[in-house]
Amino acid sequence: MDIEALLQTYGYYALFIGTFLEGETILVLAGFLANQGYMKLQWVILLAFLGSLSGDTLVFHLGRWKGRGFLARRPHWDKRAARVQRALDKYQTYVVLSFRFFYGLRNITPFVIGSTGFSPTRFFLLNATGAAIWAVVVGSGGYLFGEAIKLFLADVKKYERLLLLAVALGGCVLWFIHS
Repeated sequence: MDIEALLQTYGYYALFIGTFLEGETILVLAGFLANQGYMKLQWVILLAFLGSLSGDTLVFHLGRWKGRGFLARRPHWDKRAARVQRALDKYQTYVVLSFRFFYGLRNITPFVIGSTGFSPTRFFLLNATGAAIWAVVVGSGGYLFGEAIKLFLADVKKYERLLLLAVALGGCVLWFIHS
C-alpha cells in the first residue's frame, strides 16, 4: 500500500484520534498533507475541532467525577495541576479558551477545571470556541508550512517521506520530553 492510499484510508481516523488525545503534531502534519493534496483542509480542521472538543469534554467530565482525590494520588501531576490551578484562579475564561495551545498542559487542564465545579455549559461553550480557534490556526499553520516547503524545495515529492518522518519524530520527542 502506498502512502497516498494509506492516508486516504486511515488519515482522517488518525487525525481524529490524535486530536482526541493530544493533537498538535498530528494536526500540523495533517495540514501539511492537505497542502500536498492527500487530505482536504476543511476536513482536517473539522475533524481536529471535533477530536479536540470530544477529548477535552470527556476529560472535563472525568475531573468532575473523580475530582481532587484522583489528582492527589498522582504526585507526578502535582506541578502541572498546581500551575493550571494558579492560572485558573486568575484567568478562568482565558485558560479554558487557550489551554490547548500550551504543550504539556492540554490533557491535565480540563481535568483540573472539571474538578473545581466549573459550569459544564460554560466549559463546553468556551472549550468549543477554543477548539475551533486551535483547529483553524494549527491546521492552517501546517498547510502554510507546506507552502513554505514548496518555496524552498523545487520538487517536494522527493522529500515528502523524509519530511513526514521528521515531523512525526519531532512530535514524539516533544511528547516524550513533556510527559
